[in-house]
Amino acid sequence: MLEASLSRNISHSTFVLRGFPTLQKHRWLLALPFCTSYLLVLLGNSLLVYVICSVESLHSPMYLFICTLCFVDILAVTTIIPTLLLSLLFNWNEISLAGCLTQMFFTHFLSSVESTLLLAMALDRYVAICKPLRYTEIINSSMLMRLLIFTLVRSISIMATLVGLAGSLQFCGSNTIQHCYCDHMALVSLACDNTNKNSAAGLAVIICFVGVDIPIIFFSYVKILSVVLRSSAASEDHRKAFHTCGTHLMVMMSFYLVGSVTFLSHNLNIPIPTDINNLMGLMYIFFPATINPIIYGVRTKEIRNGFLRIYKHKAKKILTVTSAEKGQL
Repeated sequence: MLEASLSRNISHSTFVLRGFPTLQKHRWLLALPFCTSYLLVLLGNSLLVYVICSVESLHSPMYLFICTLCFVDILAVTTIIPTLLLSLLFNWNEISLAGCLTQMFFTHFLSSVESTLLLAMALDRYVAICKPLRYTEIINSSMLMRLLIFTLVRSISIMATLVGLAGSLQFCGSNTIQHCYCDHMALVSLACDNTNKNSAAGLAVIICFVGVDIPIIFFSYVKILSVVLRSSAASEDHRKAFHTCGTHLMVMMSFYLVGSVTFLSHNLNIPIPTDINNLMGLMYIFFPATINPIIYGVRTKEIRNGFLRIYKHKAKKILTVTSAEKGQL
């Protein structure tokens, strides 16, 4: 009894990240696919950011949103991958409570920023297709600044509250987090305090982002499709509108589908094997970051043309320099 009482007065200051526990002896084999995926994420998203920043014709709100989305994806993956690789390769699994809360904040903060960006992209397409004559009036620098402030205020305030509640808990039992990174409910499940507030806060986050953003996005695309189908524009315009909306919807579905299942499994105590839950938590961060540059880079004609323009310019410059050097010889 005395030992139990003493243990409740001692809260852990360090934790062990035990991702993929059933593969414990062979976890190092996972380092190669994750490292390869990380490099592909860095390469693909960085290339897309470079193309959009370099080609002047792509300096419009829609491509600015795509550029920001790629940058957020790079930061989100970088938040968890270095510690994951160190854990898989060298069994460096320990993380301090402060480090855990910091990783938790940035992981969830960047995910919430991505959700807001997807919402902004849907509204941008809605205005461009449903109210084309007022597009420049509505989507202007003032609107983009207000959107930036809204994104930061919403994401920081909600995620700071979520992390603050988790940081105020006492952890007097196990200090082993059954996850690859410091997920909110994975840490909260170790607390010996009452965690009803934390569970309620987790559900509030889902309602605030998934429950609000998805209906608005869905309504925007329903209106877009309705306007496109009712318009007398050429079939080429119809095809382009469907193509653009289809591209955005593929990205949004991949983000929200995996994310919703991951969050709900924790907050509603849905029994999912630990390794599968770990994989889903990683895919929630990895999958959108991996496919975004593929979808936008391959399916968006303007970005493809911008990349080819840069490639041809660089190739021409190299040939010119090579010819000049040969002439000097």
